Amino acid sequence: MIDRDELLAEMKEEQRLRKTLRNLLELYFKEKEDKTLLEENRFRKIIRSLIKEATSADVPNEQPQRSTGINVLEGLLKNIIAIIEEDYKALTTSSEQRESFRSHILNGVENSLRPAEVAVTAGDDEPEADIPLEEPETDIALEEAEEDIEMSIDIDKEKDKFIPVRDRDMEPDPEEAEEPDTFQPIGGMNVTGRNFASITFNKIENQILDAYESLGDKEDRVLFEDYLLTNLKLYFDRFEEELQPTLPEPESPDYDQVKV
Repeated sequence: MIDRDELLAEMKEEQRLRKTLRNLLELYFKEKEDKTLLEENRFRKIIRSLIKEATSADVPNEQPQRSTGINVLEGLLKNIIAIIEEDYKALTTSSEQRESFRSHILNGVENSLRPAEVAVTAGDDEPEADIPLEEPETDIALEEAEEDIEMSIDIDKEKDKFIPVRDRDMEPDPEEAEEPDTFQPIGGMNVTGRNFASITFNKIENQILDAYESLGDKEDRVLFEDYLLTNLKLYFDRFEEELQPTLPEPESPDYDQVKV
C-alpha cells in the first residue's frame, strides 16, 4: 500500500518538474522570438539603408525628351490639362455637350496656331531678288518719268511743311487690324458645350500661343502642333472613360456555358 505522504510528495515533485519544464520552454520560445525580431529589425535597417542610398543618388527624375518642341509641349500640358479636365467633367447632362466641347476646343487650338504659324515662318523666308525695272523705250518717256518723280517729290515736301492745328486737319490714327476670331462656332453642335469650350479656350489660348511662338525651329513647331492635338484627343478620351460610372463587363464564353 502506497503511503499517502509519499504520494503527495511525488505529485508535488511532478508539478514542480512540469512548471520548470514550462518555464524553460517559455524562455526558449521567447529567446527565439526575440532573436527573430532582432534579425527582422536588422534586415529592415539594411533595406532602409539601401533604399535611402538609391533615392539619394544624383539621378535626374525625368530624362529630357528628344525634341525641344516636345519639352515645351510637356510644360504647356501640365498647365492646361487640369483646366480643360475640370470644365469638361462639369458637362454631365449629356454626351452631346461633351462632344461639342471637345470639337470646339480642338478646332479653336488649330485655328489659333494657323496665323501664329504664318507670323513665325514669315521671317524664315528669304527675301525675293529685286526685279530690274524695264528701261524706257525712248528718251522722251525717260524725261516724262523723271518729271513725274520730281513733281511728286516737290508735292511731298510741301505736305511735310504743313502744320495741322484744327481737329479736322489732324490725320486719323491708323486703325489696328482686327485679329480674326480663332474660336469659331461649329454648326449643329450642342450650344452648352460650345459655351463652356469658349470660356475654357479663353483661359488657355495665350499659353498655347506663347509656347508655340517660343520655338524658332520649324521641326520643333511641327512636332509641337502635331503632338498637342494628338495629346488633347487622348486626354479627352481618358476624361470620358473616367466619367463613366461602370465599364461594360467583358464577355467570357466559358462563363456563359457554365451559366447555361
